[in-house]
Amino acid sequence: MKSFSYLPHTTEDRQQMLEFLGLSQIEDVFADIPEAVLFNRLYDLPKEMSELEIKRHLQALANKNTSLDTVLCFLGAGAYHHYIPSVVDAIISRSEFATAYTPYQPEISQGVLQAIFEYQTLICELTGMDVSNASMYDGPTAFAEAAMMACSATRRSKVLVSRAVHPEYRGVLATYAKGQNVAVAELPYKDGMTDVQALSASVTEEIAAVMVSYPNFFGSIEDLKALAEIAHAKKAQLIVACNPLALGILESPGACGADIVVGDGQPLGNSLSFGGPYVGFLAATKEHVRRVPGRIAGQTKDSEGRRGFVLTLQAREQHIRREKASSNICSNQALNALAATVYMSYMGKQGLQDVANLNIQKANYAKKRLSEVAGVELVFSAYTFNEFAVRLQKPVADVNKQLLQKGIIGGYELERNYPELANCMLIAVTEQLTKDDIDVFAARLGEIV
Repeated sequence: MKSFSYLPHTTEDRQQMLEFLGLSQIEDVFADIPEAVLFNRLYDLPKEMSELEIKRHLQALANKNTSLDTVLCFLGAGAYHHYIPSVVDAIISRSEFATAYTPYQPEISQGVLQAIFEYQTLICELTGMDVSNASMYDGPTAFAEAAMMACSATRRSKVLVSRAVHPEYRGVLATYAKGQNVAVAELPYKDGMTDVQALSASVTEEIAAVMVSYPNFFGSIEDLKALAEIAHAKKAQLIVACNPLALGILESPGACGADIVVGDGQPLGNSLSFGGPYVGFLAATKEHVRRVPGRIAGQTKDSEGRRGFVLTLQAREQHIRREKASSNICSNQALNALAATVYMSYMGKQGLQDVANLNIQKANYAKKRLSEVAGVELVFSAYTFNEFAVRLQKPVADVNKQLLQKGIIGGYELERNYPELANCMLIAVTEQLTKDDIDVFAARLGEIV
């Protein structure tokens, strides 16, 4: 019998198989299945298409999407429209990196292991931490894993999380916590930042960790040193979820006293991709090295003294006994982690600082420009990175619909997660937007409100 890989069987193929089985028709193969559960009718499929026709059809479907090449985007809230140098796609498109699965035979997977090792090194340098794992699924799961690590380290089962943390991060944390019997209490925010007085009153010897963002969901830059001092006074850990690009200019969480640092690597060379896949990063102090979920790649030398790479720690259930595993994380976003590695390597220290500076400067210009528009006012007075909240005189959903008709994707509707912030919009400004773009946005918003 001829072999047709990935192609439908021909009539001759089917006939040869039936003859081999001693059957006369295809229906005889399913003779043991009750008549009542058989499909017994034609499939409602569209007419077949040629390669040219299907290509045109798929292009027509793709054209229904709104491309950021044709509109201005002021939407962030966890996923940001940053410029991606062409070298990123050039490297990650190489066939050697096509699979993101664990290299079970590291001696023949040196390239993948080296990429992971470089990624870990860069994440540690960026966050100011001692050790990083080989990446996580995304920022929210890394955030939840960090809470479980803190509970294990302190032998406590309650965490405090700021309401100024991304709602999706808090949602995933709640899911993890329920399964692990960990109590989660939320801290209020004040003027767009975690309420320090409420934190001081809430931290007790029962608390395993204080969990905040840097910058937080409102774009405000938290005072990590003050938060760390309060947490550590009760021997609780400080877990910080951060925007990695902001660390190009902000003091690292490690230098501010963080015990575990997590976040989403999407701003580092990963495209928006309609919401994913992205990549989570997790870094910690050396005391946590054996609690870090997933894998850690290490550098060594072989018997001939040559530089080599190995899987040093693998604290997951496929490598150790299930009851001793710190997590069930399996295949991860290694290709996305590679994109982040290429981006950070290509940009370098100065490049990351320059991009972060552009984000701050342009966001501040937008903040000033929009505050001059009648019907628009700033919600908070805290210092921000590239996002800030404004209050409008109309519902945000209605305003965004009108903005989209004018070729602009507006900001995030904060009322969806914060009922007290009715008519408030979270606006993101990245290096992709020009002064003219911001002026156009201000003018169009002014016309609407």
